[in-house]
Formats: sequence, C-alpha cells, structure tokens
Amino acid sequence: MSHHRLSADSMTARTTASQWRAAWSLFPYVWQYKNRVIAAFGLLLCAKVANVSVPLVLKGIVDHLEHPGVADASVNLVLPLALIVLYGLLRFGNTAFTELRDALFARVLQRAMRGVIHDVFQHLHAQSLRFHLERRTGGLAVDIERGARSIRFLINFTLFNIGPTLLEILMVAGVLFVKYDPWFGAITLMTLAVYIAFTVLITNWRLQHRRAMNEADASANSRAVDSLLNYETVKYFNNEQYEADRLKADLRRAEDASVQSEISLAWLNGGQSFIIALGVTAMMGLAAQGVANKSMTLGDLVLVNAYLIQLFIPLNFLGTVYREIRNALTDMEKLFGLLHKPPEITDAADARTLAASKGEVRFEHVSFAYDPRRPILHDVSFTIPAGRKLAVVGASGAGKSTLSRLLFRFFDVTGGAIRVDGQDIRQVTQASLRKSIGIVPQDTVLFNDSLYHNIAYGRPDASREEVLEAARAAHLDRFIEGLPDGYDSMVGERGLKLSGGEKQRVAIARAILKNPPILVFDEATSSLDSGTEQAIQNELTRISENRTTLVIAHRLSTVVDADEILVLENGRIVERGNHAALLAEDGRYAAMWRLQLREEKNDLAA
Repeated sequence: MSHHRLSADSMTARTTASQWRAAWSLFPYVWQYKNRVIAAFGLLLCAKVANVSVPLVLKGIVDHLEHPGVADASVNLVLPLALIVLYGLLRFGNTAFTELRDALFARVLQRAMRGVIHDVFQHLHAQSLRFHLERRTGGLAVDIERGARSIRFLINFTLFNIGPTLLEILMVAGVLFVKYDPWFGAITLMTLAVYIAFTVLITNWRLQHRRAMNEADASANSRAVDSLLNYETVKYFNNEQYEADRLKADLRRAEDASVQSEISLAWLNGGQSFIIALGVTAMMGLAAQGVANKSMTLGDLVLVNAYLIQLFIPLNFLGTVYREIRNALTDMEKLFGLLHKPPEITDAADARTLAASKGEVRFEHVSFAYDPRRPILHDVSFTIPAGRKLAVVGASGAGKSTLSRLLFRFFDVTGGAIRVDGQDIRQVTQASLRKSIGIVPQDTVLFNDSLYHNIAYGRPDASREEVLEAARAAHLDRFIEGLPDGYDSMVGERGLKLSGGEKQRVAIARAILKNPPILVFDEATSSLDSGTEQAIQNELTRISENRTTLVIAHRLSTVVDADEILVLENGRIVERGNHAALLAEDGRYAAMWRLQLREEKNDLAA
C-alpha cells in the first residue's frame, strides 16, 4: 500500500514539476516585451495602493462625522468633503490604473500567445513522419486549441490576479498589525494560510478528474474527426450507427469524469466558504468587542469591515483562479510537451546545402526498419544515373514505397547510405534535399482551397503565368476553364470534388512547377482506370525526360521504358535489368508480367 502511495506521490510530483517547467517556458515569450511588463506592474502597484487606502479614508470620514471635534461648522463641512473627494479619486484611481494596465499588457498577451502557437505549428512540421503517423489529428488540434486558451488564462490571472491579491492581503495585514490589535493581522494571515493550504490540497486531488475528462474529451474529438474525414468509408460499410455508438461510449466516459470533477468542485467551494466564514466571524467579533470597550471607534469597525470585503471576495475568487490555473497548466503542459519533443530527423550541425547539379541518386547497402523487430530493407544497392529512369516493382509490402520515404529523408537509414551527386543526404539540409526532389504520389491529397492554390503549392513564390503554364503542361487548363469559377474553384476537403485523374494532373502540375532535377513516381497511376492511366502515363513520361527518375510501380506496363528495373521481394533486390533482359531471364519479373497480361485479358473479356 505504502509503495503504491509513494509511487503515486512521486508521479504527482513529476507532473507538477513538468507543469511548472511548461509555465516557465512561457516566460521568454512575455519577457521580450519587458518595458511594457514593467510598466504594467507599476500601474498594478499604484492600483493596489489606491485600493488599500480607500478603507483608511472611509474610516476618517466616519470618525469625523461621528465626532466633528471643531467648533467651526465650515471646517466640519470642508474636511469630510475633502475626504469624500479623496475617497472618490482613490476608487477611480484603482479602476483607472487597472484599465491602463490591461490596455498596456494586451499586446504582450496577444504576441506571446501568437508566438507560442506559431512555434508549435512550425515544430510540428519539423517532426518526422513517424510522429504524425502515430498521432491522431483531432486530438492534436484539441491539445493546441486548449493550450492556446490556457496561455491567455495563465498570463492574465497569474500576473494580475493571484499576485496582486496576495500583495493586497499582505499590505492589509501590515496596516492591521501597525494600527490595531495584532490579532487582526494574525487572523487575516492565518485565514489566508489555511485557505491556500486547503485550496492547493483539494485542487491537486481534483486534477485526476480533470485529466480523465480531458483525455476522454480528446478521444471523443479524435474519433469524431477521424470518422468525418473517412465518411465515405463509413457509408460504404453502412456503419453510421457503429460510429455513433463508439462516439457515445467516449462521450459517456467524458461525462462520468466531468460529473466527478463537478462533485469534487462542490466539496472545494464548500470548504473555502467555511474557512472564510470562520475568519470573517472572528475578525468582526474582535472589532465589535473593541467598539464596545471604547478601544476602537465606529470608523475602525467600518475600516475592518471594508478590508474584509476587499480581501475575502477576491480571496474567494483566488480559489477559483488557482483551480483554473492548475487546469490551464495541465492543458499547457501538453502544448509545450509538443514544442519540447525533439524531432527524430534533424539537420547535422555542419549540414550544407545540397549541390544537385546532375541529380545522380545512389543507394549504398541500405538497410532500414521502422521497428527493429521487423526489418523492411536488407542491403539494398542501386544507382540511378543522372537523367535516367529506374523502376522498382514487387508485391505489396516488399518495401517499395519505403525507398521514396528514405530518399526524402522522412526517416534515416539504419544501415548504409543514400547519396545524391556523391553527397550523403544526412550531411545536407533537409530543405535543400527536398527542394531537389519532386513527387507524384499514388494518392494526391489536396488542401481545401482553390485549384490555383493547390497547383501553386509546388512553388508558392511562382508567378501566376508560371502556375498557368504548369496547368497547361499537365493538360489541366481545359478542365479548369470549363468550371464556373475556373482556377478559383474550391476542391473540397482532401480534394474530394475532383476525380482521381484530375487530382493526379494537379500533382503533375505541382511537379512541373517545382522543376526539380530528381522525380519520384510512387505508384502514381495504380488507382486510375486504364484510359486515364494511359493519358497520365504519357504525361509522366514527358515530364521525366532528362530528369533522374525513380518509379515505384504496381503495374508493369508502366515501367517497360525504364533504363533499369529492380524486382524487390521481402526487402531484397532479387532481379535487375531492363524489361527485355528480365523477360529473357524468365524469373520472377517474367512470371509477374505473364500474370498481369492474363488479368488484363480477362478484364477485356469481361
């Protein structure tokens, strides 16, 4: 039992430390505007001095009205009027200083929040493909959105609520200690200490319910986003009710965690109110006794009562703020956790720009495994001479697409090396490497934006004429001009409004616009019908002229013109040669060729 408790305590301590590290990570984003921050704190101090002075002036007014003490009626009138004016000025001063502080700090808050979100977004794009394959986009979006909200809350309330309230309490306790019975100050500080200890203890206990609620909420969001992104698949299999039931189960878990969170909140609020009630009762009892035995005036009673109102209303709010700050820290911990996660693939310290003058690609004894327990490639070696075309064929799972991922350096090889014009791609910058390679993938995913934007994505700084020329070269111009909105036509989420052939032509236009020395066709026509495939294939052949080209193919008819064909099986090259030589060998390639001819013949007959 003690072991479990120790383990839970150490886990809580680690979580708390991690949360405060996340909060500290926010400091540089705020401190870069230190002049504004210092000025805001100056205004905050002025506001608190004004607020603490209000009950002192109020006491003077009450005491003077109760015991005028001067025979001259005009003096009796002027003095309380002056105090009343001062009272009004201090009240206004408190509000004015606070509003000025908020106006001055607004830009700091917005820029800090914007800076963090920008850096997180940039960092996520720097992460490896493995990171994104293992994460759910919906859950990631929820973490970022919650984290952004928590930054605003944390900066606002930590700097301008908790700190100032504690400062005000200490100032008030100081006034009470100096002017009155030390018990007034002692009761104030004791109430504060018990209140804070109780709030911290119960809030930390409540965090487990908050985390459970967040996780269930993120899971429900992820499932909903995933289901909506794949709505066609849901409909194909008539699984609308199945998806709704899965979401319902997630929502039920979120509901249970939320109810537990609310119940624990009721306990927290009740306990806080009880502690404040005890402190208020003790102080008012002490003040009433002082007035009764003439050691305190009626003005002193009013002052004590005013301080109690000034202190314990924000103190009650302080409990809520601390609770929300812990919640915000929990949310922000995830956001900064994303920011602090080091990318798997990074540029070497002395990485230089790739000089791809010719575009020769060489795989030297390359081995690779996504998981060490399951190797994908074994000692793969080949060279694609500059301006030549090399094709890789083989069954699904043979490791064909892994070759393109390694060439783009989405992953690093676990053995051997990949060189472009003799340069190891691990020793050059990723940006310069990827700038030199264009790809036409099997499934072209488009942004939910205009056709023009999607074509221009190949080179965003290209002129409009260059974009239109790329569209013409990919034979997209007639299709686009036939649309009511032309190049401004929206393609829908993931390009769902376009056919497979139209999407592939957009991918070709992007590659033409990018104009790289190296091209990769990753099963670029395997999902198209025969007629469309032939048209796209002709365009691929045309754009690959005089470029180093790696073709990953499923259909052998698309690679007959390749200078060299590799047959990959279980991550190993088992045959190599051109189309005629491989047919003459009468090995695996010849068997695959005969099988595909037979299938095409059957399709025609059908």
